[in-house]
Amino acid sequence: MSNNFVVPRSPAQAVPPHTPGMRIGLLGGSFNPPHQAHRAISQFALKRLQLDRVWWLVTPGNPLKENGTLHEVGARMQAARDVADDPRIEVSCLESVIRTRYTIDTINTLRRRFPGLRFVWIMGADNLAQFHRWQDWRRIAAQVPMAIIDRPPQSFRALASPAAQALSRYRLPETKAAGLADRPAPAWVFLTGLKLNLSSTGLRNPDGSWKGTK
Repeated sequence: MSNNFVVPRSPAQAVPPHTPGMRIGLLGGSFNPPHQAHRAISQFALKRLQLDRVWWLVTPGNPLKENGTLHEVGARMQAARDVADDPRIEVSCLESVIRTRYTIDTINTLRRRFPGLRFVWIMGADNLAQFHRWQDWRRIAAQVPMAIIDRPPQSFRALASPAAQALSRYRLPETKAAGLADRPAPAWVFLTGLKLNLSSTGLRNPDGSWKGTK
């Protein structure tokens, strides 16, 4: 895949269009490659959380993963835009612009620069299972409400994880999901009902190339 994307120079240029008061879901990931599950999760979150937009934050690299086969950010950005194919889903390379690999720094930057927006952090149950390994994970939970998308068979492992147990008193019932963006952090909801098992790992060849793009 050709890389015809130019990384912006400033955070303001890297952030998608928005207006004050918008409810915005943040879905971070390597998107190596992006796939239909990313799109389905985003559309599911838009509906269940009553969001205005979901921003895909394409990371320079995941500190918890081997990044030797990671495609260039421009190629991943372009592929993500092609897969998203929904005007409510925007793709951003903010982390490449502010030169960070940690979610807490990204969230701090967004909240500081755009105080009029209401953010929700979105992640799959597989990420909740290892959330306690993330840099400053307790501070992340204290900064933004979080929506966890169930990904069977990860449900039990995720809900029994150290982070889920530590944050259990802040968990909301699914019936209150539509108001999550209006809640002060910490607050989180575990959303069930989406049945998709696609993963970026399963869509990569052993050499790191994307299946169907060789």
